[in-house]
Amino acid sequence: MSITVTEKERFFSLKTANSEYQMQADSYGVLKHLWYGKIVHQNMGYLLEYPDVGFAGNLYEAGNQRTYSLNTMPLEYAGAGVGDFRICAASAVHADGSRALDLRYERYTIRKGKYNIPGLPAVYASDNEAETLEITLRDTASSLSVTLRYGVLPELDIITRSVLFQNNGTTPIVLQKAASLCLDLPQGGSWDWIHFHGRHAMERLTERTALMHGIQESSSTRGTSSHQQNPSVILCEPDCTENSGACIGAFLLYSGSFQTQIEVDQLRQTRLVMGLHPDLFQWTLQPNDTFATPEAVLSYSSNGLAQLSHHFHQVIREHICRGTYQLAERPILINSWEAAYFDFDDQKLLKIAKEAAAIGVDMLVLDDGWFGKRDDDCSGLGDWFVNEKKLNGSLCHLVEQVRAMGLKFGIWFEPEMVSEDSDLYRAHPEWSIQIPGRKPTRSRYQLLLDLSRSDVQDYLYERISAILKEADISYIKWDMNRSICDWYTTLLPADQQGELPHRYILGLYALLERLTTDFPEVLFEGCSGGGGRFDAGMLYYCPQIWCSDNTDAINRLSIQYGSSFFYPISTVGSHVSVCPNHQTGRVTPFWTRGDVALAGSFGYEMDLNKISDEEKEMVKEQVAAMHTYYDLTHEGLYYRLTGLKKQDFMAWEFVAKDQSRALLTIVKTDAEGNMLPVHTKVCGLAENKLYRCSLDGEIRSGRTWNCAGLTLHQVLKEYESIRVEFTEVE
Repeated sequence: MSITVTEKERFFSLKTANSEYQMQADSYGVLKHLWYGKIVHQNMGYLLEYPDVGFAGNLYEAGNQRTYSLNTMPLEYAGAGVGDFRICAASAVHADGSRALDLRYERYTIRKGKYNIPGLPAVYASDNEAETLEITLRDTASSLSVTLRYGVLPELDIITRSVLFQNNGTTPIVLQKAASLCLDLPQGGSWDWIHFHGRHAMERLTERTALMHGIQESSSTRGTSSHQQNPSVILCEPDCTENSGACIGAFLLYSGSFQTQIEVDQLRQTRLVMGLHPDLFQWTLQPNDTFATPEAVLSYSSNGLAQLSHHFHQVIREHICRGTYQLAERPILINSWEAAYFDFDDQKLLKIAKEAAAIGVDMLVLDDGWFGKRDDDCSGLGDWFVNEKKLNGSLCHLVEQVRAMGLKFGIWFEPEMVSEDSDLYRAHPEWSIQIPGRKPTRSRYQLLLDLSRSDVQDYLYERISAILKEADISYIKWDMNRSICDWYTTLLPADQQGELPHRYILGLYALLERLTTDFPEVLFEGCSGGGGRFDAGMLYYCPQIWCSDNTDAINRLSIQYGSSFFYPISTVGSHVSVCPNHQTGRVTPFWTRGDVALAGSFGYEMDLNKISDEEKEMVKEQVAAMHTYYDLTHEGLYYRLTGLKKQDFMAWEFVAKDQSRALLTIVKTDAEGNMLPVHTKVCGLAENKLYRCSLDGEIRSGRTWNCAGLTLHQVLKEYESIRVEFTEVE
């Protein structure tokens, strides 16, 4: 069993293949966190020795034990207002106006399989793959119970966390904070913090810093997980590298506002709290009501960051992504956006499709501009009716013509938005999110629909499903092009308006669940101005997400590097676009653009009729390469061979699950006179096997390649790339 309990000591141990997580409820019912790290097979409570720290409040039941303080103990789930002055995991306002939350152990249950969370995405697993532990805590002076839920997937080295709050009394309780994860690391020592920041068109840039005493935070109050921060975090030892050292990672299956806080306290202990952002959260629990937090996913590695990423890649691909395209080979698509923007008709689209079919592309995607009054981004959103004048006929007729060429057809929606210049807004202004008496904040000259409303969900379901039923559509790009503010809904009373941000996300998930269930053969790709909502919550419904609106291959190296720490390559939408690049003006070789895009779900953003014959031949080679390497790029193990320190090249590697072959890619990012040769690491080859290198045909053992790496015999020019294969020799 992966979960064991010593009832007399009220000791809990959660074991995975390579990690152990320990908790214990003491004689006062305080649930302490003891350990998360390597498997130790013994109670690690011996580490919990504390001095009498001045001005640290003491538990009343402990009498004059001045060393017993909630402010210095590692707690499994920290309440508020009762003497622990560090960041809390939960806070509530009771009927009498008091705000204290003193949580004590009550009971536990263990069952086979993995718990689920109605209305929210969660890791799924069979009864043979997972176990669930539930520990119920109760506030000492109110009717609020808090059930901590742990899902253990031992073979994947994954532990999941979610919390269920229940009001067992007769008066309302208002939750003001409800975190999914609280992790105290009691053994001291120092940690580095890795987080992923950015902005539109430069998302998930990696930053690693040493933790300071005090509180550090990454968060979003934008109503989405955001371009600016990602709901994921890594704590690692200062000497941790890709292939050695201890590290702990966590991500949130949630697509709205979130908060990750880390505090190093006066005893050099570290507390990590992750969950809903409390600034945009409030939830009234009426008698007998429950509230479930989004799920957090944890993993530990003692062998460096690459192994940690492998854990997360596997759980996302195999236990979060769902549907027909969870593991199936994705179509190679060409998107009309950078080829035509709003300026298109059926003939221009068919001309692109004809060239795409000749070159080997699988799908044409019609982006923005096909509906309503939509010739720019200032009108039409919400009017999801085909503009037959623009298409010179029905959508069905266009799709049939594209299908006749051997291509599938995809289409763009931005369902969550509404333009003020639209028939929908004129008919239902109350469906938009805006505060009465205030002018709404526009972004991209558009407003948001209130997805917490069932009538809005029904309208969007009816319009999207009507389009899908009208034409043979295989793919939807689901876009969302602004952050959310002006929070207000006509459906909630004044004292419950704080529930809207979370209810919006619940509505989004409900709509996506209906559509993905009723149209299982359609591939949904998420997008939010590119990578503004790139999170595991969206991946539960959309197995791939447009990684960034920035298609510049050199910028994409940093964006895709940061994304790779948590998100598998199969989830990363990455395309070859034209040069000079539309975002940066940079000119990058066509070959390099292809190599960078091959490290993702591959496609094109261009008019193939406007490229040279030589480039068309390269497209054919790139399409063939995508199919040849698919089992490596989408199913193999991924290794980052270059890191955060500035180098003049970037390199990464895919290794087959059976270690029979590998693909290594190098991109030269900088050039100087009298160039030095490029030398790169090689990882993941079986040490006792022989491998032939495609560069020169040399055969060496996996041990040699792994230890010594590879030196290129040729000089790469700036922005030039090269692919290197390693093939097992029988």
